[in-house]
Amino acid sequence: MASERDSRQWRLATRPLETSNLEITFSGRWCLDQRLPSPDDLAPVLGTGTSRLTFKTDLSSWDSAFLAYLSVLLRLCADRGIEADQDGLPEGVRHLLALAAAGPEQKIAGRGAGRHTFLHRIGVAAMKFFHGAPEMLRFLGEIVFSFGHLLSGRIRLRWRDLWWEVEEVGPRALLIVSVISFLVGLILAYLGADQLRMVGAQIFIADLVAIGMVREIGALMTGIIIAGRTGSAFAAKLGTMQVNEEIDAFRTLGISPIDFLVLPRIIALMLMVPLLTLYSGFVGMLAGLLISTTIFDIGLFEYYNETVSALELKHFAVGLVKGSVYGAMVAYSGCLRGMQCGRSAEAVGEAATSAVVTGILLITISASILTIIFYQLGI
Repeated sequence: MASERDSRQWRLATRPLETSNLEITFSGRWCLDQRLPSPDDLAPVLGTGTSRLTFKTDLSSWDSAFLAYLSVLLRLCADRGIEADQDGLPEGVRHLLALAAAGPEQKIAGRGAGRHTFLHRIGVAAMKFFHGAPEMLRFLGEIVFSFGHLLSGRIRLRWRDLWWEVEEVGPRALLIVSVISFLVGLILAYLGADQLRMVGAQIFIADLVAIGMVREIGALMTGIIIAGRTGSAFAAKLGTMQVNEEIDAFRTLGISPIDFLVLPRIIALMLMVPLLTLYSGFVGMLAGLLISTTIFDIGLFEYYNETVSALELKHFAVGLVKGSVYGAMVAYSGCLRGMQCGRSAEAVGEAATSAVVTGILLITISASILTIIFYQLGI
């Protein structure tokens, strides 16, 4: 005997056909604005020895609500080992159900899923670094060999590519370097003046700003700026080439990607970051001069004479050396992460982020080591 469930606009009927066969008829409107039944209501009917299910439809309209109902019903049949014949369903419904079945089921993580303790995250980061260290050393070795081939004349540098990279990392970075260096020099002058004013030695603001910007802060701030601006750009460009399989094409043609893509970028940064460091130092000193003469009543020529007497050639040498090292670190991290990039658009973004983090980390480590070395050498 057929059983029916009626509503205002939808209709559901079940009818046994043969031994262990069941037919379900859908009619009316099966849409989201209706209070549709639950597929679990058919569980008692499906559990009475049913082995095969067929459908019959006379629908006036349907939408995703009907698809959701059928999806749950078909999953219920699969769990009970019941064969579901979908030939009686509309063609569009069968097509959408096939697409839904072809895609993997997405599991939504709970609110607490994926959360780990601080020690766990430190351990994971340490393991990643430990496993990635050999690849970083191998990449560094390839760069050293490439430099050796360049110096021995075994490879020829494409000067057009080099000058394009020089323009990209040098002149186009002047604006952001100018703004940051001016603000840092201003802050440094204010901090120094606040302490020196207590002992009546405000004239030594010139010494603090000049030596600090030329020797340490100018190189450090320039390196961090270039890491965020240029290091991420290197990683994104090389990562995109990795996604498009352009780097694989270089290797297929017998062209070393290190010689053709990495070496010009490293040389460009090693040339331009020291110059940007020098420029950053002068901009910072200009900010100190402006603050000292307008706020703290220090004469222009007094400030100038004190700056000239405080600066020595060794301060410029230290700043230029640090700038070269920081530029090499930024180029190395950007190219490394770009060459390690995966084959998806998401991997390109991750490579750019990782390049910035790695670059700043290497700059910080290099700054500490160089500061200790120069101190021990008395420079």
